[in-house]
Amino acid sequence: MKTLTFAITHFSVAFTIAWLLTGSLLIGGLIALVEPAVNTVAYVIHERIWEGIPRKEPSMVLP
Repeated sequence: MKTLTFAITHFSVAFTIAWLLTGSLLIGGLIALVEPAVNTVAYVIHERIWEGIPRKEPSMVLP
């Protein structure tokens, strides 16, 4: 339920901003549908890149 309500919120915000910026209900709707799809792909790419970055292991400090 939380995911569904977040998706509705995301769509509503994207639609409202695009509609206010363009004045077009059609363009606002298209942007609100396309933006989450593109953002999802960008997130997957980001995660794959992030996981490929080597990390330094924390050094153990002995007393």
